[in-house]
Amino acid sequence: MTTESDALDPLDTLAEGDPARGRREAGKAERRRAIIKAARELIRETGNPGLSMRGLAAKAGVSLATPYNLFGSKRAIVVAVLQDVREYHEHFNARRPADPIERIFVALDTAIEIYLADPLFYRTLWTAVFDASEGVRGEILGPKGDAFWTGVAEEAAAAGAFREGVGAVMLGQHLDFIRRSAMFEWAVGLIAPERVGATARLGYALILAGAVAEDRRGQLLDFVADAQAQLA
Repeated sequence: MTTESDALDPLDTLAEGDPARGRREAGKAERRRAIIKAARELIRETGNPGLSMRGLAAKAGVSLATPYNLFGSKRAIVVAVLQDVREYHEHFNARRPADPIERIFVALDTAIEIYLADPLFYRTLWTAVFDASEGVRGEILGPKGDAFWTGVAEEAAAAGAFREGVGAVMLGQHLDFIRRSAMFEWAVGLIAPERVGATARLGYALILAGAVAEDRRGQLLDFVADAQAQLA
């Protein structure tokens, strides 16, 4: 799976060929980051994803026209906030284990820890996704949202962790379905915070127990037993 550090920064290419254009694009990228940061802070402060564009522009230190010029709409800004996963990648890469199956569980644990550490912000956003139109949900939960989770499944497949015939992409999508389901249940108050992680881990372990190669079944049964013990 390609990491952010592996990818060529397009701004570097632009700067080499056209320094002025490179500076303009860098400035736009910086303003986009400032707006996303301001949106996160406003959602956290108000518990409401219905952003005031005037308040957002003021908090980001940009003109009122800038959020519209860079994003087009409030909906697009909320989508961008949900898709801003830099914090997640930093946390995940800092603890990324070598074992491909453990890596899948660490990916899950890292996401849930970040959500639960900032409950007002993430509960607001997950509830907004739940209430959103089909088009907005599709933007957030579609192929872009699947890419990371199918990537860790593909890494495990490449390492020989799965038995023959298991499709890594479909498996990754189903694992992410479990993660999203657990977060929606938490967002609407049906799962207590202390049970979210074990609930999602049990779902992951049960699915993976049927997918892994025979020499890894014991590892997955241990995950099943641990999650069941936590829930009991």
